[in-house]
Amino acid sequence: MRNKKKIIRTVTVSTSLDFCRDVMIKMRAMGYDMVAVTSPGPELDRMRDDDGFHCVAVPMKRHISPISDLVSLVRLIGVFMKERPWVVHSMTPKAGLLCMMAACLTRVPVRVHTFTGLVWPTATGLKRRLLMMTDKITCACATHVIPEGKGVMDDLRSGGITHKPMRVLGHGNVKGVDMEHFDPARFEPHDSRGVFTFLFVGRIVGDKGINELVEAFARLHEELPNTRLMMVGNYETELDPVSQDTCRLIDAMDSIETPGTKRGDDLVRAYAEADCFVMPSYREGFPNVVLEAGAMGLPSVVTDINGSREIVENGKNGLVVPPRDATSLYDAMRLMATDSEARQRMAREARPMIASRFERGYVQQCQIEFYKEVMG
Repeated sequence: MRNKKKIIRTVTVSTSLDFCRDVMIKMRAMGYDMVAVTSPGPELDRMRDDDGFHCVAVPMKRHISPISDLVSLVRLIGVFMKERPWVVHSMTPKAGLLCMMAACLTRVPVRVHTFTGLVWPTATGLKRRLLMMTDKITCACATHVIPEGKGVMDDLRSGGITHKPMRVLGHGNVKGVDMEHFDPARFEPHDSRGVFTFLFVGRIVGDKGINELVEAFARLHEELPNTRLMMVGNYETELDPVSQDTCRLIDAMDSIETPGTKRGDDLVRAYAEADCFVMPSYREGFPNVVLEAGAMGLPSVVTDINGSREIVENGKNGLVVPPRDATSLYDAMRLMATDSEARQRMAREARPMIASRFERGYVQQCQIEFYKEVMG
């Protein structure tokens, strides 16, 4: 007999459990039986050992691997048959495909997949067709499809991925922002010493628009020497490396700093010491770093893509530019660095706009109300 209070949350790799953990803790406190299923990793171990959750490790590969994927599918079928949950809720692409298939085959009553971003809109050829096919299978097996934002929902519809009813929870986003943690009042106003700092936070890869960002900044720095660019994150050299020209510029320019990944207060301090946030990605689901920057009172320059354009209103709390366009990016960055009145006006709007739409407690409550609704 199925446990009508049991919910299994699934993600492909354990690092993504951070998006689920707080809601799982709140749901458990309300009497629900919460189970985490993902690939082995330290985050899964912590949820078991420190938080006391029932956790099941099922290896899943992020890239396409037919034999490994089949093995993972068989193992997931076994897990769902043993656990007999009322709800399986997946997030991230591979977990969505495999877990929705396994949940459908084992007749789990409520099968939910959250799309946090789509890869196929920027892909071409066979890769695009394959990615669209896997998303169609995920949606066909799911009983409920949740796009993280309106842009993702529009792409799913226009791409013919699903004709099922979809809805965005709240204003979008799956995590929300801890407004107390990301609060500029926690830090002394930074002394810029006359240097204007642009900040990027994320993977240093081509898909994040790093080639265009470095090109735009190099041009701006020639004109405005008292500027610097801080890029917080790690290089990825295998999947989507930046160009050799970009690497040479980064190495040659003292005004570009790449300190690696920052977490906790070190990351918050990086926001506090910046003047403007820049996120020139080609694609996103709903970028948390733009929310964090806004919560810290930073105006942002973002590209006109899903998620980013739902957070930033052009001219109100930042500037929106076309993706893959270094010239437009340069123009926006130049305005931020030279028009202090406009930048300060946008900065004043940044934190209130985030607080009214994406405060973490509100985002989590939207998810909890959804669970109550689908579980009766």
